[in-house]
Amino acid sequence: MTTLWGFIGFTAEQNREFYGLCYICVIIELLKQSMLQRIQTIWLLLTAITILGLFLFPYVSYIDLVGLGRKIMVTGVYSAVNNEVVKQESNVLQTIATVILGFIPLLTIFMFKNRKAQLLLIYVEIVLIALFGVWLFVAANHTLGLISQQITASNIGVGLFLLPVAIIFLAMAIGGIRRDEKLIKSADRLR
Repeated sequence: MTTLWGFIGFTAEQNREFYGLCYICVIIELLKQSMLQRIQTIWLLLTAITILGLFLFPYVSYIDLVGLGRKIMVTGVYSAVNNEVVKQESNVLQTIATVILGFIPLLTIFMFKNRKAQLLLIYVEIVLIALFGVWLFVAANHTLGLISQQITASNIGVGLFLLPVAIIFLAMAIGGIRRDEKLIKSADRLR
């Protein structure tokens, strides 16, 4: 079964994987053409991937009063009914915020000629990620409070751990930008 844009003999899933790899290759090529090989580019790209990973991983999983397993993700609240995932609620604002937080590091990559603006955007991103983490915690606590539950270590999902990892990647990018700044200042002194 193929689609209009698919290749003959490939399933729809194989076509999606192929196009996903093509998009990644295009992004890597754009990065190569737009700047020198700099380590902060890698850290910023990893930050974007980590934040966009919130679309894949729930930040809280719990069992409701009926006994159904539920997952809270940035896109909404999902439950398992007859071994199928059903979306119960939508989180449009969290989805939009996640997309914005995921694209700020990509924007920062292309500002490589203005290191001060890069640093400013990274600091803003760190603050926004911390605030976003608080928002996710409060939203999950509210959802669980409706059924008289609390967030515990047993129901925290992978999604909440992605935010600190993204902040660590941003800190590594700050270190790379500062090293570039020192290198440029030392080169200017030699001139």
